[in-house]
Order: sequence, then C-alpha cells, then structure tokens
Amino acid sequence: MSETGPYAAHARPVESTSAQRTHRYLRLGIGGTLVVILVAILLTVPTVGWLPSLSDYFYTPARNVFVGALVAASLALLALSGRDPERAVLDAAALFAPLIAVVPSVIRPGTVPGVEVECAQCVPAGFESDVVNGVATYLIVLAGVLLLGIVLSIRGAVRGAQLSLLLGGVVFAVVMIVGLTLPEVLLGWAHFVATVLFLGSIAADAVINAFWRTTSATPPRWLRIVYVAIAGVMIVDLLALVVITISTRDAVDAVFPWILIGEIVALGAFVAFWWLQTWQRWDETDPASLIAVSPRLPPL
Repeated sequence: MSETGPYAAHARPVESTSAQRTHRYLRLGIGGTLVVILVAILLTVPTVGWLPSLSDYFYTPARNVFVGALVAASLALLALSGRDPERAVLDAAALFAPLIAVVPSVIRPGTVPGVEVECAQCVPAGFESDVVNGVATYLIVLAGVLLLGIVLSIRGAVRGAQLSLLLGGVVFAVVMIVGLTLPEVLLGWAHFVATVLFLGSIAADAVINAFWRTTSATPPRWLRIVYVAIAGVMIVDLLALVVITISTRDAVDAVFPWILIGEIVALGAFVAFWWLQTWQRWDETDPASLIAVSPRLPPL
C-alpha cells in the first residue's frame, strides 16, 4: 500500500536539488553546533567539574568551541531565515547568538578552577580586553551587514527585510551606546539578556510554525501540537531562568545549579524543535515557500 499526502516523500528517496541540499546542510549544521557545544563541555567536566551554568564553560578549555559554534549557528540562522514573521524571529536569533559568544557570563570567586575573580560577581578583569575586541568586531560587522541589506533592499534584490533591518539597527545602537557609556552594564548583563532573547526567538518560531504557514504543505496536527508544547516549555523555562538569575545574582554562598538545569531544559527543547522542523521541511522544493493562500493555518 503506497503512502500519499504531503509527507509521503519522507518514505521514499527523491532526487534533491542544489537548493535543497544547501538548506538541509544548514539545518543539520545548526543542530550539529549544539551537539558540538555539549561534547566540548562534557570533555571539560572531568577537569573543572560541573559549573553553575553552561555559559560558565566559556572560562574553560571549551571556550573556543563554544564561541565558534555560536557564531557558525548565527550565520546559518541568517541564511535560513525564510520569509515574513519567521524571517524576523530567526534574524533576531542570528543577531543575539554572537553576543552570547563574545560577552561571557558573570561568575563568582571560586566558580571556575584557576580563574581569578576580583569582585563578588563579574566578568574577570583578565577577559575584559577580549570582550572589547569581540563587541567592537560584532558592531563593525553588523554595521556592514545592515548597510548591505539597506542597499539591496533599495535595489529590490532583497524584499521583506525591513523589520529585520530595523531590529538590527536597534540592537546596533543599544550595544554601542551601552558599551560606550555604561561598559559595566554591558559586561554584567549583555550575556544574560542576549541568551533570553535568543531562546525567546526560537520559542516564537515554534509558535509561528504551529499557527502560520511557513511551508507549502500544512504540518500534521500532531506536529503543530508538539510545536505549541515546545514553545510552552521554553517560555516557562525562560521565565524561571530570569527569576532565578535575578534572585540569586547577589547571593554570597554557592546555590543549587538551577540555572544549569534550566539551560539544559531550554537547549533540549530547542534541539527537539529544530530536528522536528528539519524532518518537516526535508523535502521542500523551496523550503521557505508560501503558497497563495491565507498564511493562517487551520485551527488545531
């Protein structure tokens, strides 16, 4: 008995196009960056132990992998951003990922073996020059991308990017102004804020895929329900992370690693969403296509 329907192509091999292969490799690459980060962290655990958060492994030998994987994921997200509302949220995620990479989390004295911390909770002074270099590079590159995007939009080579360009301009202005006038605020909060906004963007993408048309075929009802569930988990987890981070920020003694647990839950939800969406879009001829019908999907 042969399979029919929009997802029947998953049951038989089909000849892929160059655009399909590029789309598939980029999607697999983003999922792979998360695996790479986790592998690097696990290889570091025997040396430094379990730290209060995944972000704290920036100060360990896992740093190069952590930074490189996030920058690579940012480029892939930008390339996969698609159209309309999904484009805006994935472009936002691509904007925030490099900030997570170049501005590390604040840590307490004794948190990371071998790393001296001069205050109750901050980015160690020995890493500040690295942050300055990273943020300056980020701003220069972002300015170039925004300028190129504006030129291409004016020429008509890129369409529908106005919201993404506006968001990029706002992020550029905020990071530059805060970095120049309140560098201690940038050092203390940029990593946390960028992480929350990045994961929030992914949660928003899950909601969009549940209720709006982002591919030619309508996703199965069960898949849309799973997307809503994943978005709900991410939103609740993010709210918990915000509350825990703020409430324990000034704690003198070590606290239970709730932040580490929350980050693992968030990454697990991200991985689940990403691989399900990759399966959903695997055989799309134009992976970001929208057919000429209402963009709103039928009710669940």
